[in-house]
Amino acid sequence: MFDIKENLKKLPDCPGVYMHKDKLGQIIYVGKAISLRNRVRQYFQSSARTNPKVRAMVSHIAEFEYITCSSEMEALILECNLIKKYMPKYNVLLRDDKTYPYIMVTTSEDYPRVVKTRRISRDGNRYFGPYSDAGAVNQIVDLLSGIYRLKRCSAREFPQNHRPCLNFHINQCRGVCTGKVSREEYRESIDRILEFLSGKEKPLLRSLEGRMQQASDALEFEEAAKYRDYIASIKAISETQRVTMTQDKDLDVVLPVKDEKNSFIALFTVRNGKLSGRETFQIQTDENDSRTEMVSAFIQQYYSQWASVPPEILVESIPEDKELLETFLSREGHKVRIYVPQKGEKRALLRMAQSDCIEMVKTLSEKARLNQEKQDAVREQVEYVLQESGCAFERKPMYRIESYDISNTNGVDSVGAMVVFEGLKKIRKDYRRFKIKTIEGADDYGSLQEMLYRRFKRAKAGDPAFAKMPDAIFMDGGQGQVSAAKKVLRAMMLDIPVVGMAKDDSHRTRAIVFEDGREILLRDRPILFRYAGTIQEEVHRFAIDYHRSLRNKHAIHSVLDDIPGVGPTRRNALLSHFQTVEAIKKASLEELREVPGITEAVAEKIKEYFS
Repeated sequence: MFDIKENLKKLPDCPGVYMHKDKLGQIIYVGKAISLRNRVRQYFQSSARTNPKVRAMVSHIAEFEYITCSSEMEALILECNLIKKYMPKYNVLLRDDKTYPYIMVTTSEDYPRVVKTRRISRDGNRYFGPYSDAGAVNQIVDLLSGIYRLKRCSAREFPQNHRPCLNFHINQCRGVCTGKVSREEYRESIDRILEFLSGKEKPLLRSLEGRMQQASDALEFEEAAKYRDYIASIKAISETQRVTMTQDKDLDVVLPVKDEKNSFIALFTVRNGKLSGRETFQIQTDENDSRTEMVSAFIQQYYSQWASVPPEILVESIPEDKELLETFLSREGHKVRIYVPQKGEKRALLRMAQSDCIEMVKTLSEKARLNQEKQDAVREQVEYVLQESGCAFERKPMYRIESYDISNTNGVDSVGAMVVFEGLKKIRKDYRRFKIKTIEGADDYGSLQEMLYRRFKRAKAGDPAFAKMPDAIFMDGGQGQVSAAKKVLRAMMLDIPVVGMAKDDSHRTRAIVFEDGREILLRDRPILFRYAGTIQEEVHRFAIDYHRSLRNKHAIHSVLDDIPGVGPTRRNALLSHFQTVEAIKKASLEELREVPGITEAVAEKIKEYFS
């Protein structure tokens, strides 16, 4: 068992993010700390238990895990990313990314501006952040715009005899609207600003410190105080935020970790520019295997399972077979690069991961032992269910469980979802989605039978995407769903145990249900209760997400989409030109041909359709 008291003693006195977990290893709370040692210990002191919410959470904490950071700001952003990923039960869920401001340099313009924004778009502009100190962002934007006398208005074109605004007259803008500002000279200033925002702040700091000293020597204390505040803002916003990239990058960081007895690989995942998690994998090695050989073997074996590999894999040293591995992992039109970053935010990210691995060594062996204990406990509960089902089964170290669910809105856009668990682990690459084709209306049993038939028909046909067969099926539902599924399996001469996961009136998993109506109540089996509940929530989420995506797609369907020759581009062009479908109906052939992309033949088809 995880010894909480002993592990509290091992906590480092540094900033980071901690994750409290229950008996099944599910994350129930994510928090940040200036000092991990002090903050995590507080939960287990008597004074913390006066709060009912904390008391309830602490009663479910079976273990904790942490990721070290170099600053509180870094921990704050990572905390936000992890809460969004895991949706822990005891967290107050944060709002979306517009909570945090970014600095945008409008490089898509001839004369760029520096502005604060809370939204990122793929519009050709450069974004830096997000930052937790909105006040510092405001000061930095004002500072840069003032030092370099940048354009502050959003106008891109200026008519002749345009009168400059007040900023020009008070020497806060160069007056690009006058037509007398060199674009090349202006761009040089923008290049220096981009360097500063990319982390090269020392030249600007030295310049401001000199100005502050000059003002102080001249007894201009208000001016000196202004530069002092600017310097403080620059230092606050220049803290390296290595948990969020300024671009929507997907990449992984792969690092070897060794303790006295075991070898591990730490995998840090960055998705859409955000550090979204860390996983550890125990690997079998020889004492003579180098750290680089460990990484090479892991990359080959781990990523070979995935259809899509992130385009960048960061490592601490280059494997000898780097080129071979890159060729092996690359797909048509999708190249993979393995490299050691030398500078910038990726280098900073690698250093943060290396620092975290040093702390990780203290707990990895114990974590591996605890994980095995959880797997064993879940395996015993699954074996109990299989025995009660009456079906023959083969004892295994880990059982493959498939679960199915149906989602629709009053029988419309009916879809099916299949999720896969091996022990405690979700096998997302084996998840599958189905559009229900032969069943009309809200017939969940019929839809379920169609989905199962298609799944196992493809398995029997040798389809590699469905080749792995489950050791058991846990249906989202009760006796009716189990009976419907068993009819299909018998017809296909498959002997696979099927059980249902029934909910109570509060929508919590209540019991495991068999075809003959027998039940295993879960209130006295906490491990099985949490395991079944996790499976049920995952398959329900997966089905709902797919159904919602189809519903949203159909919601934006237009009558124009039914006209031959009119696709999304022409449809949008027509609506942009005429504003309404009624106006398009009344338009003449000549008026239709005025729309970009509408040929004479397409215009005739539009008139023919509406007539």
